[in-house]
Amino acid sequence: MTNIFKLINEIASAEAQLFATQFLAPCVKGGRVRTRVAGMVYTFSPKPSKFEGWGIFQPLDEKTATVVEAADLLQVTEYLQHFPQIRLRLAHQLRGQTWLAYPVNEADMRQRLQVVKPIAIHLVTEGIAFEQIIARGNGQSWWFEEIDRRTDLAIAEALQSAFKQMIPAAKLQFQGITPEIRTVYELATKRIEGFSQPYQDEKRLQKALQMGGGELKQFHDRGDYWTVDWTTADGVRHSSAIAKTDLTVISSGICLSGYDRNFDLQSLVGVMEGR
Repeated sequence: MTNIFKLINEIASAEAQLFATQFLAPCVKGGRVRTRVAGMVYTFSPKPSKFEGWGIFQPLDEKTATVVEAADLLQVTEYLQHFPQIRLRLAHQLRGQTWLAYPVNEADMRQRLQVVKPIAIHLVTEGIAFEQIIARGNGQSWWFEEIDRRTDLAIAEALQSAFKQMIPAAKLQFQGITPEIRTVYELATKRIEGFSQPYQDEKRLQKALQMGGGELKQFHDRGDYWTVDWTTADGVRHSSAIAKTDLTVISSGICLSGYDRNFDLQSLVGVMEGR
């Protein structure tokens, strides 16, 4: 049977050692820091509470540890060497220095973690959307280590260019694209309304009709074509079948003696107004 007094003395000794110890730990804004002393894990709230980064901490009591100074690069590097690394591509910033990222190689992630999913990477101090990085972690928390210098920079540039042009993920095409690259682009764009395919389709139809002097009311996806409900400038309503590829008129909604396909949506507006 364990001697209760011996156990109490061991705990007291561990706590005395704790308060005399400074420790290195990562800290996200609003989070807590941990350290292990004499086999026991201690969790602290950082002081100041808004600190975010790698720091050297000094316990003040059993619940609070103050930031003594920011850890230097060598200290951080040595700390991270204790954890396995994984290569990912940044999708978008979640908050502060925390980013959402997706694995460069799904098979590698499945082998390591038995799951494939986007993960949050903390303390990303450099890098922008779509850049490839190296992170290290314990399977639950992951920390940024460095930009992956072995990657093809043209991939990130192609993704960034597509993002600026608001190209939907479904239409993303360039040399070297992989399923993982397409997924990270979807993660970055799906939260932005303007990148959804229906939104892009609506803008395309609106533009064609407005150039002809008409106005879009609604449209329905029929596979290879849309059924488009629209009005002319005088408010007369029409319903036309429009090809998705080039906005060619499949069926105008009126009799054009078989010449429907001679027109596109923009020119159809003028035909309807001049009937």
